[in-house]
Amino acid sequence: MTTINRLCPRLVVDDADRAIRFYTQALGAKELQRYADERGKIVHSELALGDHVLMVKDADGVDPSPRRLGGTPVILSLEVAGADALAERMLELGAEVIFPVADREYGKRDGRLRDPYGHLWIVSEPLP
Repeated sequence: MTTINRLCPRLVVDDADRAIRFYTQALGAKELQRYADERGKIVHSELALGDHVLMVKDADGVDPSPRRLGGTPVILSLEVAGADALAERMLELGAEVIFPVADREYGKRDGRLRDPYGHLWIVSEPLP
């Protein structure tokens, strides 16, 4: 059996520089590294979200963004302390509400948002 050492989502976006700013401001991510090609397009970046890594790159002819595909079937889920505050910060920075943050019957307070680059996020916290 292969041992998996880490799993890192790689988000493809139409403007990686702006997306990285959104993720650092909205989610508190810290940029660890960034590599661009000769045209200045970001081909790889890594952002730290606590102990987790999120990768971001510019869309290209091989990797289309959700906006170019008409959406995404992938939903990223963040469990945080303060789902309401995180959702509000994301909204202030250009995200849109899919489902508002609310108490759910399955023991979570959560909501779903679409970031300005077409990626879907659930922000949640356990109910007391």
